[in-house]
Amino acid sequence: MTIKRNKFYIASAIAVTATVAATPALAADVFSDVKAGEAHYEAITALYAAGIISGYPDGTFKPNNDVTRGQAAKMIAGILGLDTQNVVNPNFADIPTTYQYYGAIAALAALDAVEIYEDNTIEPSEVITRGELAFMLAQALGLEAEGDSPFTDVPADNDYAYFVTALYEAGIGQGISATEFGVDQNVKRGQLATLILNAANSYITTPETPKVTTEDTFKLSLLHVNDTFGHVEQMPKLATAIQAQHAVRDNVLTLHAGDIFSGTLYFTEFYGKADLEMMNAIGFDAMVLGNHEFDLGSFEEGHEKLVDFIKGAKFPIVDANVDFSGDAKFTGLFSDIITSEPENGKIYTGIIKEIDGEKVGIFGLTTEETKDIAFPDKITFSNYIEAAKKAVVAFEGMGINKIIALTHIGYNDNPNVDNDILLAKNVPGIDIIVGGHDRVALEEPFVVDTNTVGEAQDATLIVQAGDYGKYLGTLDVTFDANGIITAYEGQLINLAEVVEDKVIAELLAPYKAQVDAVSNKEIGVTLAETLANPRTSENSLESVRNNETALGNIITDGMLAKTQQYTDKPVIMALYNGGSIRAEIPAGNITVGQVIHVLPFGNTLALMDVTGAELKAAFEVSVKDAPQESGGFLQVAGAKITYDSWQEAGSRIVSIEYIDKATGEYVALEDGKTYTVATNVYIAKGGDGFDMFAKAYEEGRVTDLGLADWENLQEYLLTLKEITTKTQGRIIDLAKPTEEIIEE
Repeated sequence: MTIKRNKFYIASAIAVTATVAATPALAADVFSDVKAGEAHYEAITALYAAGIISGYPDGTFKPNNDVTRGQAAKMIAGILGLDTQNVVNPNFADIPTTYQYYGAIAALAALDAVEIYEDNTIEPSEVITRGELAFMLAQALGLEAEGDSPFTDVPADNDYAYFVTALYEAGIGQGISATEFGVDQNVKRGQLATLILNAANSYITTPETPKVTTEDTFKLSLLHVNDTFGHVEQMPKLATAIQAQHAVRDNVLTLHAGDIFSGTLYFTEFYGKADLEMMNAIGFDAMVLGNHEFDLGSFEEGHEKLVDFIKGAKFPIVDANVDFSGDAKFTGLFSDIITSEPENGKIYTGIIKEIDGEKVGIFGLTTEETKDIAFPDKITFSNYIEAAKKAVVAFEGMGINKIIALTHIGYNDNPNVDNDILLAKNVPGIDIIVGGHDRVALEEPFVVDTNTVGEAQDATLIVQAGDYGKYLGTLDVTFDANGIITAYEGQLINLAEVVEDKVIAELLAPYKAQVDAVSNKEIGVTLAETLANPRTSENSLESVRNNETALGNIITDGMLAKTQQYTDKPVIMALYNGGSIRAEIPAGNITVGQVIHVLPFGNTLALMDVTGAELKAAFEVSVKDAPQESGGFLQVAGAKITYDSWQEAGSRIVSIEYIDKATGEYVALEDGKTYTVATNVYIAKGGDGFDMFAKAYEEGRVTDLGLADWENLQEYLLTLKEITTKTQGRIIDLAKPTEEIIEE
């Protein structure tokens, strides 16, 4: 056997042989139907690790399935590292240049390694036989036969005899038995993997093997924002920054990583309409839904505003782990597919963007916490890692090796639920994660280049751009021929230093006028001192999410007073989660806008009948993370909670007392007794992990009064003759030093 040509790069082939011993368990982990010790296991393992092959969206490889001519071409071109982008167009009659395997077929055609029929067709979807595969491999490798093969089913006059012999002599092609090659039998996926690996091993040990070469073949730029929360006033500056980046960059994608809804008067007044008009004018390529996009699900009209937002979008939405099928409002809007022809205003598992001849896959993920921290109602969420694996396998099966995960799960958020770092470590094949949710301003990309057990893997870049539209994130990436990142640079552009785009500012003007009119209206109350809404910082551990606050007391006092008007039963206490209290009220004349900023999520007041045991369990959830912050930390009125944060979570509550309306004295809560309490509907439905309240809601023990929480806060402020900024000893942690308080 001799080699008659050496025209191609073989970095992929060497990568394959290097990974066989290093990743013996990979296929068993990734493909449920490929187990260690089975035929073709090592070949499938190695080729998957090298990015040459992929499986099906259901997590299987299906090694006994037939292989098509197009699929075979993709694998062979991949193992040889052929340039599938800069190819001469053979003008095939039956495949356009946009066909997923076109580049691979054209590259092999240049090596005379593809059978082209008389009518200039390829028939890439036809199953390939072992004889046809022998021709393709022998020609691609430039093999020549010197003798005869031992296979009786391939006589000398057989069309494929020469090529079968060439493979046999090279040690690449074995028969189905000692005397039969199976020349007319269909090639199976597992068989092809073994033949491909044998070809790689044999070819790179040949003395004429060319020098290993890699090429930087494609540069991509990403512009990204996340967690803008209705801060539409930033859009004119964002537009200027995006236009400036487009002027100096090619191959640009502009992405939003979720949480557009809630947060400001722009949302309260327009429910995303203002944001959407600006985004459409700026020109986004895709977005993923954040948890706050589901904030309106508890209203009678449900997710109607979200549906309106999606329908009006001049870009697609991506979400691979969200099932919208339970909500009829989304019928026709959601497709559980990956598509290269996405429609604006529709939701897909993933999309394919063709940029300068290269295909880039984008899929989305929304945090599973949404079911606890928003109101998804009948919309459900699946495991992010499993959804991501299926998406990556699907993209790779389409020949796409540049993959972006657009996520709203948090860069380094709760590891018991989901976050981007764990996503990168658990799911190989993701090149870039554009994230949101924990609102981190990453000044440069965070690189993950090891898996969950510390083994090296191809780098995944994670980027995130803070919140409120304060920054535009930029990322420039260079990929080599195998889709591996070879260079990158990322930074945040501070929009405070950017001038407004006049066109977008004009679009914003009518919205701003209405918001300003509402926001600036004074409610008739003046504060001598600021009502703070502290968060943990370098200088203080105090936070609305781990301590009693004066503002939290006022909010819950107002709830307790208001809800008692709607029932004859005594309402013994009011509860409000600290995570939904979002802003302070500064000293001076209070405006409507300031009140709404405190409680921006459109929550309504609710009455709930629960047992003493359920309340104790709820307060254990409330203080489980103390002294660390938790959005589920409950501010209270009408009660005194004593706990010890030194104790193990779940066993921290020391006592719960409430004020007996008859005596005005504190009395202990009784486990077996049923009480009526006030809260917001978010908590009453089990938000922030209060499963015991979700049970009460399901059993009909909750009444939604339909009263907006911010309006109730405004109303209650108007009743107060004196507003104190000091706490009152309602929540006591025995592990902390006692501070000066005002006794009730």
